[in-house]
Formats: sequence, structure tokens, C-alpha cells
Amino acid sequence: MIKVGVIGYGYWGPNVARNFYSCQGVKLTAISDVSEKRLALAKSHYPFIQDFKNAADLVRSKDVDVVAVVTPVFTHFGVARDALNQGKHVFVEKPFTSTKAQAEELIDLAAKKGLKIMVDHTFLFTGAVRKIKQIIDSGELGRLLFFDSVRVNLGLFQHDINVIWDLAPHDLSIMDYVIPDRPVAVSAHGSVHFEGNLEDVAYVCTEFENHGFIAHFHVNWLSPVKIRRMLISGDKKMLVWDDLSPDDKIKIYDRGVEFTSTNGQLKNGIEELLVSYRSGDMYAPKIDNTEALRAEVDYFVRCLEKNEEPFNDGRAGLQVVRLLEAADQSVKNNGRRIKL
Repeated sequence: MIKVGVIGYGYWGPNVARNFYSCQGVKLTAISDVSEKRLALAKSHYPFIQDFKNAADLVRSKDVDVVAVVTPVFTHFGVARDALNQGKHVFVEKPFTSTKAQAEELIDLAAKKGLKIMVDHTFLFTGAVRKIKQIIDSGELGRLLFFDSVRVNLGLFQHDINVIWDLAPHDLSIMDYVIPDRPVAVSAHGSVHFEGNLEDVAYVCTEFENHGFIAHFHVNWLSPVKIRRMLISGDKKMLVWDDLSPDDKIKIYDRGVEFTSTNGQLKNGIEELLVSYRSGDMYAPKIDNTEALRAEVDYFVRCLEKNEEPFNDGRAGLQVVRLLEAADQSVKNNGRRIKL
């Protein structure tokens, strides 16, 4: 039986606790939160748990094998490091850490102690993202041309991280998971519209080893409407994922552009390109509706039981943090291209 303690019972913590509690082979043993009100709420849901106001007490508890860190980003490194030093596996909310150096230190520490790290990139466990990866890996889209993501809404404003660190980890982790090519550079622009120095609107562009492929991300706390949409285009077919659509979240379009030349024949000194447009059928594949966090927790427990590395491990978390840091650096330098 794997004994789990959850640190942080605010917005996402209750979901993490619920899924570990309902997972076979797991016993939820402890919850920690700095708020007595939140601790009381946790105790009302799980009266059998040990409740700790001090996270360090939970980390030291002999009744905990896995520490789930569901706290603000700036605390992730310290809490996860303490848990690893106490011989606990860790499940860390996204983004993994505040810096690349912190992520690398945690990865090295876990390897030294033979422990597992899973970074909570929940979207990777949605039926939609798993289907997207399956479609891309099958070659159905053909040679990939671009990846375009929009994740915007009105709020919720964060006090410790900007909109890039708040919203972009979702889509950066999806990109890293489904796109086989590796990013080589990042450029970004962002704006601050209110007091403070945290960007609330940003545009991030990622370049890849495949120079014909590009990825673009729009994240925004100021949009009057909530949009969660992703377009992935290939030279054979195009995919659209609308996460807010009640039905047919993924649509595959047999549409595209085809170019032919005049075989070197010149007109007015210029070789002509002949453009034709292909517009075929559209279909919506069936996707699994299992709760993503439930699938993720089940997967983590299987990895622990079989002593296997999860694909969303510390290195996957490091890759997202590397992209976030580069985007931040680019924003602060007026969109300068940052090599990875």
C-alpha cells in the first residue's frame, strides 16, 4: 500500500487528494495547508487523515511514501527537495520549479536516491491529447507545418507569476509531448497593463530543428471570452482541438494547399507557382472521457509499483521550465530570439 500526503489544499489540492484517495493500492494518510480553514475542510472530507499546518511535519512523517506538492510555484523546489531528502517520491504541480537550475538539482537528487518525480502535466492524460499524439505518430497529418495554441480568459490573475508561467505550461507540455521535433529557440512579447511587473498578455513563438515547423502560443488574462483552442497543421491534413466544445472536441480536416511550378519556364523573368486548394472530408474521432487527473494518478502509482520512469518525469518538467525561462528572457529583451 502506497501512503500519500498532499501539501496544499487550495484550488487544485482537493482534486489531487480525491484522486489519490480513490486510487487502488493507495492510502491517503496526510494533508497539510497553512490555512486552518482549509485544513478543517480537508478533515471534514477525510476524517481519518493526519492534518499538518507545517508542511515540514508532513514531509517527515513515517506514514507518507509520496508527497504531492500542490503549492505556489516558488515553494515547489524547497518542498520537493525536502521530500526527496526524506526518501519520499514526489508528485509536483506544474510548472515544476521556478528555474532550470532548481529542476536539474531535483532530478539529480531523485536519481541519487532512487526516487521518482512526476510533474502534474494533467492535459497529457486527457483523451483528446492522447488521441492527438496517436494521430501525429501515425503520420496521418503528414509533414507538420505549424502548431498554434490559444489559451485566454478573463482572470484569474496570479500574484507571484505572470500569464506565461500561469497558462503556457499546459500547452508547452502538450507540444513537447506530441511534437517529435525538438525546439531550438524562443521569442516572446508580453505586456503589463496594471500595477506591478507581471505580464497579463503574451505571445510566445518557438522554433524547431525542422526549420519549416513553428509553434505559437497566445496566453491572456484579459480576454472577454474563454478560449481553449489548438490547431496543428500538416501537409496532408489539419487538426483542430476545441477543449470547450461539448461535442466533437477534435476535428480532422482533409484540407490543404498544393503548389506546382511551371518547370522552370519563366514569365516576365519569374517562374510561376501554380496554387491549388484541396478541400475534402472532415471527421471527428472518438476520444476517451476518463478524468485526466485520475488517469495520471493511476499511471503514477503503476510506475511506482513497477519501478518505471513516468514519461512526465522531472526531465519533462525541466523542458517546460527551460521554455518558460527563455520566454521570460525574451519578453524582458523586447522579443529577442533566445537559443535553447
